[in-house]
Amino acid sequence: MHLQTFVFRAGAAALVAAALAACTTPLPPDRPVPVVTPPVQKQALFIRPASGTTIARFDGVRTKGIDIAGRLGDPIVASADGRVVYVGGDLPAYGNMVIIKHNDIFLTAYAHAQTLLVKEGTVVRQGEKIAEMGKSNTDRVKLRFEIRKNGVAVDPEPYLNGQLSQ
Repeated sequence: MHLQTFVFRAGAAALVAAALAACTTPLPPDRPVPVVTPPVQKQALFIRPASGTTIARFDGVRTKGIDIAGRLGDPIVASADGRVVYVGGDLPAYGNMVIIKHNDIFLTAYAHAQTLLVKEGTVVRQGEKIAEMGKSNTDRVKLRFEIRKNGVAVDPEPYLNGQLSQ
């Protein structure tokens, strides 16, 4: 082995040894141990309002929310805390519907219900049953669930799975 190669390898080995020692050598008692916190899992702002499978996804044009399959009478729950601002069937494309205002930014809509269990002005909590699944003004039992942000329909999925919280 050439002397230069030997010196280079010895120097590299010393650097690796020093790096390993630095990783395993305890800190002096007068220095606090740094605390490393794992990344915080984002909490979803909204929960899924019904337990069925998604049968139609948001496209922003024809489908301004998601459609969730279910059986007649399955529970529909409030996706987040808020105040009920609309209960009725005045919009034919939505059938029997509940709209909840959550804050100055977000509203949620729950359409095609069979039975509406809340009244306008009622304060509801996340997970509270607000309606029962039906097929009012549609061809099958389902829930059309929409989230409106500043009045504009947005894809609910990122909000339901915690990818977006604002």
